[in-house]
Amino acid sequence: MPPVSRSASQPELTALFASVQQHFQDVIVPLWQGPGWNAEMALPYEALDAENQPLPPQRYRAMACARQLYLFSSLIGQVPAAQERAAALFRSLQQHFHDAEHGGWFYSIDPQGAPLDQRKDLYTHAFILFACAHYWDKVREPLVESVLNAALEVVAQRFATDDGLYEACLERDWSSLQTGPLQNPLMHLAEAFLATLSVREDAAAQGALVALCTAMQKHFIDPQTGVLMEKPLGAVDNWFEPGHQFEWYFLLESSPLLRGSKLHASLDRAFALTEQLGVDPQTRAVRAMLDLDGYPKDGTERIWAQAEYLRALTLRPSSEVAVLRQLQALQQQFLHEGGWYECRDAVGEVSRKDMPSTTPYHLATCYRGLVDYLR
Repeated sequence: MPPVSRSASQPELTALFASVQQHFQDVIVPLWQGPGWNAEMALPYEALDAENQPLPPQRYRAMACARQLYLFSSLIGQVPAAQERAAALFRSLQQHFHDAEHGGWFYSIDPQGAPLDQRKDLYTHAFILFACAHYWDKVREPLVESVLNAALEVVAQRFATDDGLYEACLERDWSSLQTGPLQNPLMHLAEAFLATLSVREDAAAQGALVALCTAMQKHFIDPQTGVLMEKPLGAVDNWFEPGHQFEWYFLLESSPLLRGSKLHASLDRAFALTEQLGVDPQTRAVRAMLDLDGYPKDGTERIWAQAEYLRALTLRPSSEVAVLRQLQALQQQFLHEGGWYECRDAVGEVSRKDMPSTTPYHLATCYRGLVDYLR
C-alpha cells in the first residue's frame, strides 16, 4: 500500500493551512495588487499602514522590487494577472535600478525615480538573482536569463573575496567600503545559488555555493555551540538571530547538495539550543536577537522569524505536533482580517502596525514549505 500522505493523516493541520493559504490569496496578495502598487512608477510602495494605505514614499528599494518579483512569479498560474505583474516588476528592476555606467544595481531610488543610495550591496544583488531564477523558470525568456547571468557575474567578479566569502557592500563604482562579510546577505546569496541550481545546471554557481558554505562554517559558526553568528567570529559586539538560524537550517536540510556538509551538521546540532534560547515556550514566538550566553539583545517578535521557524520545523523528525502548534501561533498572533502584524514587542504587544512590501516573500516561501510537507 502507498504511504498515507500527511494531508490525510493530519486533517487538523490540513484544514488550518487551507485557511491560512486562503487568507494569503484573498487578503495579502490583493494588498499588493491594489493599494500597495504605485502604477505610475510600476513599483510596490515600501509599506502600507494599518488602514491599508501606502505610507508616504521616502524611497523605493531594488530589493523590495525583487522580493515582489519572486512573489508574483510564484503565483503565476494561480492568481489572475500574476504574470503581468511579474513582467512589470522585472522591467522596473532594470529601468529604475540598473546602473548602466558601472554595472550592477543601485540600492534605492527617491520618490521621483532618481538614484538615491547608489551603493551596491550584496543583499540586494542576492535577491535579484533569486527572483530572476524563479521568474525565468516560469517564463523561459532569454532576456530574463541574461539578467540572471549578469547578476551571477557581478556577484562573482565584484563581491567575491578569495576565501569563499563576499563583501556585504561596495561603493557605486565597486571601490571598497571595508564592510567585510556579514551573515544575512551571505545566507540570501546561498538561497539565490540554490534557486539557480533548481532551474538549471550551473557548475560555477554550485562551486561557489559549496565554497560559501565551507567558509561560513569556518568564519561564522561558534565552535562550542554550533550557533551561526551574524558577524565573523572575533568581531566586536557579535550576536545571533534564531530566525536566521532556522532559515539557514531549512536551506541546508532541503538541499541534497548541502545536507551532510559540516555547516549542516553545525546547524542541526544547534537546533535544540536555538529553540531553547530563542523561542518562547508558551507563545511559540521567536526572539529577535540573542548574545552567545542566551540573553536577549532584542526581544522583538517578528513575523518573518515565525515563518522561518515554522518552515524549518517541517523538515525536523517527528514534528507533527510542533508544526501544528507553530502554524496556530502564526495565525493567531500575526495574521488578521486586514493583513498581518509585522512585529510584537517582548511582552506580546503589537509594536509595528505597518505592513512592508518585503514580508509576503517570507510567507510565500513558508507556505511553499508547508505544501511540500503535507504532500
